[in-house]
This record gives sequence, C-alpha cells and structure tokens, in this order.
Amino acid sequence: MNTVEIEGISIQWLGHSGFLLEGDGKKIYIDPYQIDEEPAFDNKADILLITHEHLDHCSPEDIRKVRRSDTTTLIPESCSLEFRGDARRVAEGDILADGLEIKGTRIEVVPAYNLDKPYHLRGLGVGYIVELAGLRIYHAGDSDFIPEMDSIKADVALLPVGGTYTMDEEEAASATAVISPDFVIPMHYGSEGIDGDPEKFKALVHSKNPNIKVIILNSTLKS
Repeated sequence: MNTVEIEGISIQWLGHSGFLLEGDGKKIYIDPYQIDEEPAFDNKADILLITHEHLDHCSPEDIRKVRRSDTTTLIPESCSLEFRGDARRVAEGDILADGLEIKGTRIEVVPAYNLDKPYHLRGLGVGYIVELAGLRIYHAGDSDFIPEMDSIKADVALLPVGGTYTMDEEEAASATAVISPDFVIPMHYGSEGIDGDPEKFKALVHSKNPNIKVIILNSTLKS
C-alpha cells in the first residue's frame, strides 16, 4: 500500500520525501523525486511545494514531470532554481497569505533545519502545513526535532526518520509525541545512503502515545 485515505483526503508516498496529496478538488505534490512515469495531464500538480534546494527534494527532471503551465509552485527564497509561470518565493513563518489562500488551499510555511548537523542550516529550507477540507497535513521537510514543532498543529504529520541528515527514529518519535497528530507517516528513509526503520519508529511512537496511528506506506520510488 502506497496510498492512504484520511477523512476523504488521499495521501500517496512517492518515495523519499515525495508525496501527492489529493482532495478538495486539488492535487498537491511535495518534493517529487525519481518519479518513474510522467503523470497524465489531469493528474499533474495544481500546487507544487519544494522544501529546499537539495537535488533529492528539488529535482528539475521530476518537477518538469508533475508541473503544468498553470501550476502554482512554492519555493524557498534561498533556492536558486528559476521557474517559469506562477512561482512564489516563501520563507519560514509565512502564512500564504494573511486571510488569503493558494487556489482555495491554505498553506503555512514553517521552519525546517538541523540543530547540530551542517546539512540544513536555518533559513535554507522550510516545512509546510497544507489544509485540505479541514484536514491539516504537516510535511516537516529535512528537519531535526526543532523547538518550533511544539507549536505545530496538525492532524497528519509526515516526518523524516532516516537519521544522518534529519531526525532518526527516536527523535522523530519524540517530535510525534510533541506534535500529537492523529496520524503520522514516516518518510526520508529506504533510499540510497539513508537508513531508517519504520517499524522501530512505530514502536517508539506507541511507547510514548499509543493513541497516535502510525501508517507505514510502501514507496513508489523507481529503482
């Protein structure tokens, strides 16, 4: 199973940190990477969210596959890649926008960074909270368990568990306990050079809060 439906919203893990959110009449891609086949035109992005510039999150090849001429793309201010069409630079703390929405969808831009690693300095990347039909979905980007997660309000959390560049299973479980979503989906593991044990993460989450449902999806990442 690589897709789960929660309160009428479809969440598909594309592998690594890539997701396709579908619902409320929208298709929202986040960090598409190594997509095997180009989606049909009507399955491409209404909104595309990029968390940071690293190639496994901001892949020009995969962006071209999922993007249409009318796709609205949100990219961090630090990202050097240039986009044609409706592309908007964002920074942590942005709520897009104050009282406004992107194509009827509310999106918040939140911090994502490393605490004691050199890979993701603060200000270079972001996370996102996407609200679809009242369901708040938090994509943490490449982040450690940072203090700002204490103020994240989300029904579903998509959290990295692979360690090295991000949180590991233990840290991600602690972040889950603080955020306290109804559902959590591990990501950023299982690709080349990145370990991470989703079953270990699940056990750790349940040791802290057995009421949080951990959903482990199968990757569609091309080999």
